[in-house]
Amino acid sequence: MTDPSSHPIHGRAVEAVVGLLNRERLMSLALNRPDGWPQVTTVGYLNDGLNLYFIVGRSSQKLANAERDSRAFVAIRLESGTQGDAVGVSMSGRVKEVLDPPMIDRLNRQVIARYPEVHVYCPGEDAVAVLHFAPEIVSCVGVVEGRSQAQTFVIGNPPDSRSGQDSGQFQAPLMPIKAKRSAGSSVAVKGDRT
Repeated sequence: MTDPSSHPIHGRAVEAVVGLLNRERLMSLALNRPDGWPQVTTVGYLNDGLNLYFIVGRSSQKLANAERDSRAFVAIRLESGTQGDAVGVSMSGRVKEVLDPPMIDRLNRQVIARYPEVHVYCPGEDAVAVLHFAPEIVSCVGVVEGRSQAQTFVIGNPPDSRSGQDSGQFQAPLMPIKAKRSAGSSVAVKGDRT
């Protein structure tokens, strides 16, 4: 559900977030445990636009948590200067297992092409699951000279976030995006998307 005070923004913010996702390889992933407490782990990911894909072991707590409650939270941070400046993105969304063999083959080819020297994408188990994270809320944060600047975006029409249920119909698009600005905040972006 989108905030009625949100207003449309240019795809430049999407381009900036995707640029950050393209530069990084690791994310902190938080899923809800059966007792309600979050479980946070670091996993390697591959992005396709704003959509994130990652691998977990079939017997892992991460997969059990995601199957029980698809709500998830992701945080990714990029160092961007010698003065302690940084940029990052945090996203709330849904996780769902990818079961389509052609899609899994395509993702495998993308991982090998993008990161031929990196092996952070495989858990230690023989049986694995490929998971898809579709963001519903994206919060961009820039820290410049010790001051945070944040902006939050709501993507499309996600399912009701108060429920742990997933409609199975949501895939993060690159457009349209609606923004909800924090007081006095902005996101620095370069370029323009038409």
